[in-house]
Amino acid sequence: MKRRRFIASTALAGVASVGLAMNTSPKQAKFLLHHVFFWLKNPNATADKAQLIEGLKTLAAIPTVKQIHVGLLASTEKREVVDTSWDVSELLFFEDEKGQKTYQDHPIHQDFVKKYSHLWQKVVVYDAIDV
Repeated sequence: MKRRRFIASTALAGVASVGLAMNTSPKQAKFLLHHVFFWLKNPNATADKAQLIEGLKTLAAIPTVKQIHVGLLASTEKREVVDTSWDVSELLFFEDEKGQKTYQDHPIHQDFVKKYSHLWQKVVVYDAIDV
């Protein structure tokens, strides 16, 4: 009986120490998320889609961009709440609003808009703060 109590106590202490370690670990960084959706003028033109993707990837060179993800529409289950009307998206991560503003004004971003805006008919942006 004493052995079982010892094993149970030891296991409980181990679980408690893991929980304590999780609570005292450094907090995960929070980001400003900038999600942009593009509707192409010629959605069936694979060359236009490839050109836009190539242009979007150049934005990673802007120093305030911490992460960039360029995406295409996934072939997931079609549901009423899922918008499947867009063609290409980008998701950018910034440390803060100042970093996002720097991105907006940066020559690489301005050049991207000049070079590639002829490809899209509509753009929608969602900005959010990580919680």
